[in-house]
Amino acid sequence: MSAIDDLAGELAKLPGIGRKTALRLTYHLLRQPVEQSRRLADSLLTLRERVRPCARCFNLTEGELCEICRDPRRDQMVVCAVEEASDIGAIERAGEYRGLYHVLGGRLSPLDGIGPEDLTITRLLERVGEGGVREVILATNPSLEGEATALYVQRQLASTGIRVSRIARGLPVGGDLEYADGVTIAQAIAARREM
Repeated sequence: MSAIDDLAGELAKLPGIGRKTALRLTYHLLRQPVEQSRRLADSLLTLRERVRPCARCFNLTEGELCEICRDPRRDQMVVCAVEEASDIGAIERAGEYRGLYHVLGGRLSPLDGIGPEDLTITRLLERVGEGGVREVILATNPSLEGEATALYVQRQLASTGIRVSRIARGLPVGGDLEYADGVTIAQAIAARREM
């Protein structure tokens, strides 16, 4: 296997990168000065060496606790459980949520061999058990696996007496009803609110 095929093969393993895009990226890197390639390689190595899960919420950080967990202005009593650390960025960009997070590390998927013990659900239950949490917001994806994960976590938290809520689902802003699927429309109607 040539060096070009080797790099393209590695790039094609990244999410959203197909074989053609991987080859385009490889040829682009070959046209750049060698120092730029070294900086890219050094950045990748530094990323792997420095970044680790937050000791409290499993967000990605370079310190013991992530920036969100260290922020005293955040509402310590509300925890939003998400599937992946990348989901936090999407919620933070909206600018509405001011609580803490808990990264589950994926979603339940029996077909892929991912059970509750493979996620950080036990640590979430421990956080709630330590006290100080009044609500857990389940913000898993609206897929079959995401729904199963939310239901499982909700059942595990049922005996704690804290409020467990689920993010609303429905139509996106700017979307047209005629192009929405039936499940999305049904969820939008079920989650309707008074005007």
